[in-house]
Amino acid sequence: MREGEPPQKAAAALRTALVGRPITFFGAPGLVGPVPSPGRFVERVESHGRHLEIVWDDGLVLHTHLRMTGTWQLYRHGERWDRSVLRLQVEIRTADWVAACFAAPLVETHRLPDRTRHPGFGRFGPNFGAPGADVDEAINRLYHYHDQSVAVAEALLDDHVAEALGNVTRCEALWITETHPFAPVSALDATDCEQIIRAAAVIRSGQSRCTSSPAVYGRTGQPCPRCGDPIVETRSGDHARLLSWCPGCQQHRSPIASLEFDSDETREMDPHPAAVRFMSDLPWRRNRIAG
Repeated sequence: MREGEPPQKAAAALRTALVGRPITFFGAPGLVGPVPSPGRFVERVESHGRHLEIVWDDGLVLHTHLRMTGTWQLYRHGERWDRSVLRLQVEIRTADWVAACFAAPLVETHRLPDRTRHPGFGRFGPNFGAPGADVDEAINRLYHYHDQSVAVAEALLDDHVAEALGNVTRCEALWITETHPFAPVSALDATDCEQIIRAAAVIRSGQSRCTSSPAVYGRTGQPCPRCGDPIVETRSGDHARLLSWCPGCQQHRSPIASLEFDSDETREMDPHPAAVRFMSDLPWRRNRIAG
């Protein structure tokens, strides 16, 4: 990307190199604000005019305003840079790539707004990235979550259950436990909460293969390694966060598992979980469920 050139091409290249991959290093000389830790996954890269944003799976956002002087460049490890290191403002490394931002007039970080981060909601839950994290406390916090109607996938992103758990970890933990991501917290029993949280703790601590090689996250359309069904990707929550899961085998506590059809109705579709989900989204079925 040449100086002064619109950043859309750079954003597309950064998506290919960074999204769905854990970072191994983040450096930003002079940056004031939170920084992503090694092991965090890049969730998306967006450009708006000459603004370019990189979003991590824990909701941290790197915002760069390039104006007419800033530029993002991609390099392979060991490749010679064509910009002076004196103008370097951000460096992000993965196992294969180095993304570098030079001469941007504005570089800052912030977190996606979250009403549950208000102090009135109490202190944050344990951080599984730190040694000695209290897993039992997080299990209890999920089981007694303040809004029992919330989907478990959304509750897992609340820092008051477990701090900075992250999107990749929630997707993988729900897959490991075969839990339907849209199951309400009220449908989970104590054993469910324990299995989900313990799976998340193992993943977040880096002791699972899912840490470096996710089973579902970033594998949209590919076969599930457990049942072979295609992995799907949906957006959920107030910020439309990416949610990867397998409708074929993640049916535990499914909110549509108890859906009953009229006895005089002819069911023409194959009773596959994806077909059931499609049928339940039809307007006349939504009205029936709501009633």
